[in-house]
Amino acid sequence: MIRQLGWDLLEAANNLRAQKTRSLLTALGIVFGVGSVIGMLAIGAGAREQSLQFIEQLGVRNILIESRPAMSAEELQQRRRASPGLTERDVRILEANLEGLEVLSPKRTLHPAKVLPKPSGSVPAMFGVRPSYAAIHNLQVQEGRYFSESEEASSAAVCVLGQTAKVSLLGYGSVAGRYIKINDTWLKVVGVLREQLVENGGAGKSADRNNTVFIPFNTFQYRFWEASRFLKDELDGVDIRLKDGADSIESAKVVNAILNSTHRNTEDFSVTIPAALLAQQKRTQTIFTYVMVAIAAISLLVGGIGIMNIVLATVMERTREIGIRRAVGARRGDIVRQFLTESVLISGAGGILGVAFGVLLSWLIANAADWKTIVTTGSIIVAFTVSMAVGVLFGIYPAVKAAEIDPIDALRYE
Repeated sequence: MIRQLGWDLLEAANNLRAQKTRSLLTALGIVFGVGSVIGMLAIGAGAREQSLQFIEQLGVRNILIESRPAMSAEELQQRRRASPGLTERDVRILEANLEGLEVLSPKRTLHPAKVLPKPSGSVPAMFGVRPSYAAIHNLQVQEGRYFSESEEASSAAVCVLGQTAKVSLLGYGSVAGRYIKINDTWLKVVGVLREQLVENGGAGKSADRNNTVFIPFNTFQYRFWEASRFLKDELDGVDIRLKDGADSIESAKVVNAILNSTHRNTEDFSVTIPAALLAQQKRTQTIFTYVMVAIAAISLLVGGIGIMNIVLATVMERTREIGIRRAVGARRGDIVRQFLTESVLISGAGGILGVAFGVLLSWLIANAADWKTIVTTGSIIVAFTVSMAVGVLFGIYPAVKAAEIDPIDALRYE
């Protein structure tokens, strides 16, 4: 059996070698098909990993409440007839009534009018938050420390810088202990955060935490004032972290119910559940991957049709050879196996070259488009297996047609 298989492969290779150009052009359809499948899967895997990392960074046990600023004084006036907006009173009510609450942090934001030293890039935003904000969002300190509860209680003039803000304001060296000036207030830098993953757009993604100055919430309350604050609520947001095992979906319903009660059903806030976003993102990425693979698989289908076409042409050209083989004792199964082996050999060689092309394509996309791509072993196995299946499926019909040729007619064929 093994000897027969080896002979079939050798014979098929010799036949294909006799028609090098035609065999190569036929295999190109498989090469591009396999390469496209691997490339599309790599793009999908890269996009999925980045999106999921960002959502997980928001915290799968978190609930994020964001204030919706009024667009005009008239809209603000209409809101205030029913709702006071997002306030510290809401924070106290949530702390008292939300079961499963571990920690929370109110949040205020400011886009400074003046910053010293002058930033080399865009002006960093400033967040006033509690020390618990670091635990809620799993912020890791690269240099120095995060501000403490005592500094929060005393409204200390201290700050922690995001990585981009640190470089933009103070350069690449050690900065702990140095000072920056936000508007009219000098702040001592006590720490620098590690770089955070950033994704633009969507709920909970309104600011780049890398280009942010974090200060204690009380420090913000008592040392800073924003002229354009009249269109905003007292708080810009409240970030909540639940205890391990708490149901974030059910807790979010409770949060919505509490805030709708205190705001009298005024739609001046939004509640984001990263856990729900995570599940939705996984579903979306799965559908996206299926669609891309289906599109790329069309190339494999075209390649399979090319294989069928070329093997049918080969059968017509080698009709007399088929007749001679049948005359000397070859069975129909031998003829089927001969042409099917040639078909599989073309698709197999195309699959191997396609894998190399797919890896190269993924690398080019990652470097040219600055898009993360991930080539997985699974995508290579799937693409190569499909290419082999295409060779078998599209090679069966020509092989059977060759085996059905009458030996006498084949011998008389010119």
